[in-house]
Amino acid sequence: MTPIENDDAVKAAQNHELKEVEEGYQLQGTPSQSITQQYDVDQIPKKQVTQEMLNETTTDQTSWLTYGGGYEQQRHSNANVITPDNVKNLEIEYLVETGVADSMEGTQLIVQGDPPIMYKTNGPDHGKAINARTGEVLWSYTYANPDGLILCCDTNNRGFGILGDTLFMTTLDSGVVALDRYTGEQKWYTSTGKWQDGYSATWAPTPYKGKVITGSAGGEYGVRGFVTALDANSGKQLWKTETRPKDQWVGDSWKQGSTTTWMSRTIDTKNDVIFSPVGNPGPDFDGAVRPGPNRFSVGTLALDANDGKPKWNYQESPHDTWDYDSSSPKILIRDQQVEGKKKDIVVSPGKTGWVQTLDATNGKLLKRSEPTVQHLNTFKQVPHVGEQGISFVPGAQGGNDWQPPSYSPETGLVYMKQQNTPQEIWWEHQEYSPGGGYFGGQFHDWPHVNEPDGWNGKTSAVVAVNPRTGKRVWREWIEDDNYIWGGSMTTGSGLTFLGTQKGNFVAYDGKSGDRLWQMQLGAPICSSPSGWYDPGTKKQYIAVQVGGSGWLRHGRRGSTVAVFAMKGE
Repeated sequence: MTPIENDDAVKAAQNHELKEVEEGYQLQGTPSQSITQQYDVDQIPKKQVTQEMLNETTTDQTSWLTYGGGYEQQRHSNANVITPDNVKNLEIEYLVETGVADSMEGTQLIVQGDPPIMYKTNGPDHGKAINARTGEVLWSYTYANPDGLILCCDTNNRGFGILGDTLFMTTLDSGVVALDRYTGEQKWYTSTGKWQDGYSATWAPTPYKGKVITGSAGGEYGVRGFVTALDANSGKQLWKTETRPKDQWVGDSWKQGSTTTWMSRTIDTKNDVIFSPVGNPGPDFDGAVRPGPNRFSVGTLALDANDGKPKWNYQESPHDTWDYDSSSPKILIRDQQVEGKKKDIVVSPGKTGWVQTLDATNGKLLKRSEPTVQHLNTFKQVPHVGEQGISFVPGAQGGNDWQPPSYSPETGLVYMKQQNTPQEIWWEHQEYSPGGGYFGGQFHDWPHVNEPDGWNGKTSAVVAVNPRTGKRVWREWIEDDNYIWGGSMTTGSGLTFLGTQKGNFVAYDGKSGDRLWQMQLGAPICSSPSGWYDPGTKKQYIAVQVGGSGWLRHGRRGSTVAVFAMKGE
């Protein structure tokens, strides 16, 4: 493997500081200009990634071309060399050290070829091209963020988008950068929000039909949430839809109404419909300054992919005052039998601790699942007098926070990492100030809370739910992990893979919930794995980032991509 300790971009990225400040984390000391470092770029096959390839990646076991393994966000690879019977023999094929010991929440893309190429990102806005057979780094790129960024939840970057010969990456200063995927050189950059006001971006953007679909973060700073489409060739903004309909909010409350859309979008390619997650209204805990349901907040928003016009919206917590973002990617599943009728459904596991199954055509709620976690003081209002607060479960980490769920066509189940931690909040009047925190209250996270009566002491769980019936099929309470962050993936043999905060990478039997295999990787796993089959080696691969993320601050930092493989007979 090419030594990456000589990578100037990596060295520059290592020099940054993440200082904890009153309203979040402040990024300082990033490179003064963006840096591309090239190694053996001639190894990258010259192969255009077409729209047809993106449409078919869900069923193509040799690639993983979108953040969720396909526009449907099912996070499924139909490769089946690794099975419940032989997974006990799964071993590490190679490790890649990124050299940047920061937030490791990303998902790797795989473009099939000879050799296949892996494209990965991690915080703070660092990307690499890697020979997916050997782990050799082919180029590195680090984006130069401005000093002084105020970030809610660390320097996350969760992955690339890809179309043609171009990669697309969000940036912490609320932008999108386009890179030549063969060389790592920058093509264009577009700002989508003013970072000085608290806007940021951390998700993998979604290229679709010549556009790059992206959104907004910064919901704790009173920003104005939106979904927007950029021209994939130039970065020019083609349309922008704000996620607070002015005519449906009281007075001027929409102006600092937040409702940000801070994870990757799901797309129905047959009908050109975007399904976007939508987060909390602002301020988080003070609903008195924003009367009414605060439309579009905390739920799923369907948009026309051609012009961004809203089609429908479903809210999981109208007039939310508990920071119950519905932030995880939505799962689209076609032709499902629900109450005797065949429907396309959208599945949304939210922070509230239930899974919502929606009709994809109109947003109607078809099923709300059995609880995935405990519900203690859930939806109890915070008193607006004195210093009285409430402690409630699930807290603002979820249920399901940003971590992407997965779906297995083999088992018909949705798999989720769930939080069951209490949170304590107090109301506090707060005036809006650009770039300042806009919470409308104060909060304490577990373990620094008064635990509500009845809490079982389990901080998290892995849960499988049937989205057609709402039945919770199995649940494993996690005994030794403070949280479990990041997402999961499923395989064609019925396995589910995910990592834990204690550094275990685990394979479950998707039907029964039995742990069939696990390996200790030495640092928290807060990322979402991806997988593929390589016809050239006749091996099935699973890749996962190891090293934790900053908001949780449990366990040591790391900077590793671990790649596992097994050869077929």
